Amino acid sequence: MISESTKARFAKEVAKYPPEQKQSAVMACLSIVQQEQGYVSTDSEAEIAAYLGMAPMAVHEVTTFYNMYNRRPVGKYKLNVCTNLPCQLRDGSKALKHLEQKLGIAMGQTTPDGMFTLQQSECLGACADSPVMLVNDRTMCSFMSNDKLDQLIDGLKKAEAQ
Repeated sequence: MISESTKARFAKEVAKYPPEQKQSAVMACLSIVQQEQGYVSTDSEAEIAAYLGMAPMAVHEVTTFYNMYNRRPVGKYKLNVCTNLPCQLRDGSKALKHLEQKLGIAMGQTTPDGMFTLQQSECLGACADSPVMLVNDRTMCSFMSNDKLDQLIDGLKKAEAQ
């Protein structure tokens, strides 16, 4: 399942640590698998565990602790809306509801065309900028009013149509 080129990328990450601490590369290895496959399967966890000399459950614990790892395939655009208390007090939940209505899906679902997956997120560390969301675990969007949410979704759809 995991290719030799992926294992070569693992080796570069493992080399950053002393040999007796190669398990420290577990998060980097999970990220590599997710970049290449779109999500981290149970089989991938087992292969990472074997590569790093860890118990499969130890890798699974890391995968399930952090919400940045996808446990199943997600849409091309994964939208994580912060709904932690400070963001809820500043319309984070309203932003999530607006996106549910605009996309026609509930939180945790993916649009039928496979384009968007909508998730709620714990603190993204930008409470003063709420409502905030993270797109594809990389791009932080702040002050996401309904108008800005509409512009983001419409812009992504338009970009895909071209």
